[in-house]
Amino acid sequence: MATGEELIAAAAAHIRAQSVGEGSGHDWWHVHRVWQNARLIARGEDVDPVVVELAALLHDIADWKFHDGDLDAGPRAARAWLLDAGAEPALADRVADIVGRVSYKGAGVPDDMPSLEGRVVQDADRLDAMGAIGIGRAFAYGGHAGRLMYDPDDPPVLHDTAEAYVSSSGATLNHFPEKLLLLRDRMHTATGRRIADERHAFMEAFVERFLDEWQGEA
Repeated sequence: MATGEELIAAAAAHIRAQSVGEGSGHDWWHVHRVWQNARLIARGEDVDPVVVELAALLHDIADWKFHDGDLDAGPRAARAWLLDAGAEPALADRVADIVGRVSYKGAGVPDDMPSLEGRVVQDADRLDAMGAIGIGRAFAYGGHAGRLMYDPDDPPVLHDTAEAYVSSSGATLNHFPEKLLLLRDRMHTATGRRIADERHAFMEAFVERFLDEWQGEA
């Protein structure tokens, strides 16, 4: 069986190779930032670092947004890759479980992340959806998906189910009240909350400025 160190190195190489040419904001550098955020957060938590690092690296291995809304695509792919790479089945199961739970699924859908390792990775992933980089990624994905930047006649929706959230296709600015501005209050760890506070304030100021400019008031 492969060691944790070997699996982490192999996962990083695999995801980096898989992400070549990705332009929607879900590229290798997104994964790299989540990985580094997860390592930072994990220092203050009593967690298995191998599980944290592997889940961070593999969290977008088969993102539902690029697999016809299939929420099970990610955990299936993560588990299969880990087993092929020589991971113990129990480790593959733990990582796959986190991968299957990590993504945000709507304002009205409670987080379902029982493990502390998963909460660390979820905070790390959510931090990369916030602040300046989060704004950039939101508009990168919106352009990739052919969405309008903003439509005053298309109000945001606070989705009550994962199915409604996955099938939504509103303008990019709607993504802020529908998700990005809700993330600060859904952080699990003290480190995640501390970093999220500043990034949240930056996003609030951006949305206010965007709307002022849209209406010719700035």
